[in-house]
Amino acid sequence: MELLTIGAFAKASRLSPKALRLYDELGLLPPARVHPVTGYRLYAPEQLDAARLVAWLRRLGMPLALIRHVRTLDAAEAAREVRAYWARVEADTAARRDLATFLVDHLSGKEPAMSSTTAPLEIRCAALSDRGLIRESNQDTAYAGNRLLAVADGWGDRGAPAGAAAVDALKHLEADGIPAGGLLNALEDVVEEARRAVRDAAVTGTSPAGSGTRTSPAESGSTDTPATESGTTLTAMLWTGSQLGLVHIGDSRVYLLRDGNLSQITHDHTMVQSMIDEGRLTPEEAASHPQRSLLVRALGAETGFAPDLRLHDARSGDRYLLCSDGLSTVVPAPDLHRVLTTATTPDRAVRDLVALANGSGGPDNISCVVADVVEADR
Repeated sequence: MELLTIGAFAKASRLSPKALRLYDELGLLPPARVHPVTGYRLYAPEQLDAARLVAWLRRLGMPLALIRHVRTLDAAEAAREVRAYWARVEADTAARRDLATFLVDHLSGKEPAMSSTTAPLEIRCAALSDRGLIRESNQDTAYAGNRLLAVADGWGDRGAPAGAAAVDALKHLEADGIPAGGLLNALEDVVEEARRAVRDAAVTGTSPAGSGTRTSPAESGSTDTPATESGTTLTAMLWTGSQLGLVHIGDSRVYLLRDGNLSQITHDHTMVQSMIDEGRLTPEEAASHPQRSLLVRALGAETGFAPDLRLHDARSGDRYLLCSDGLSTVVPAPDLHRVLTTATTPDRAVRDLVALANGSGGPDNISCVVADVVEADR
């Protein structure tokens, strides 16, 4: 077998000699032979396919540790791993794209403002929280104020105080008069306040029967141990007059009904959603997955604190729904669409949605907030 020098192999594989030496040191792509006298690395032609794969994966930006893992897999498994990696990259890119758009608009002086010919907007909203038909207590919190809309879904022995503390930490924003340009900074600051408030409220304890325990990020290493930690999800929107600032962590959701179309504008921070994003699981499989309630981000947990923050432009005629998973997991999207389309007022909508969830068995606490964007009365 004729071996290739490191220079010839580098040229054929489109990897530099420096990269090949590094990959040898890391055990990622060792040479076929090292000359006993000169120490020169020599490579077999059969190693070219592996080297080219490493080169392509590096061009994707894949970390070396993950490339080492991919190299141990068969072709089908390696393809799934590459697909999963790229799904994570795209999700991260989408989040950074939203932030980049905001920064461009902000630095360009593009402050959302109503023109002299456009009617000012306001929101009309209602909130409702219900214990459901199975749980012995309600650990959800739903709030609809003049400017703040919020839903929190607590878990553990102190889940109810944890959820209430998270929402209470945001309420002062209603009176603070924050300009749209400073809204994301204000939300970033206040969600840290909420995290501290939840930690103060959520002391460790054993959950009583029927209290609605769920698995938190800190418990992701074992699903057989009963939940002893308390914490909460938090999904909230703050009205500025033309925009809604969104803060979201956990698996409560925000839906937008616009021009007759219903869309989910938040992303669930759950293990099964991550598996869907990575192509490891279908949405249909996720619905019955035994770990569908496993959160990867939440307030009050030791790990996984990374809330989504962004601005959302509002239009007259928009209808927003914020809800806990006690609604979204038991009421199909077409039924949500039907109620949100036909209910004449936010108050009617929240009552109909809670009734739908209870009509489907009411297995969990149910909380929802509905807000309509309308032209302000002159």
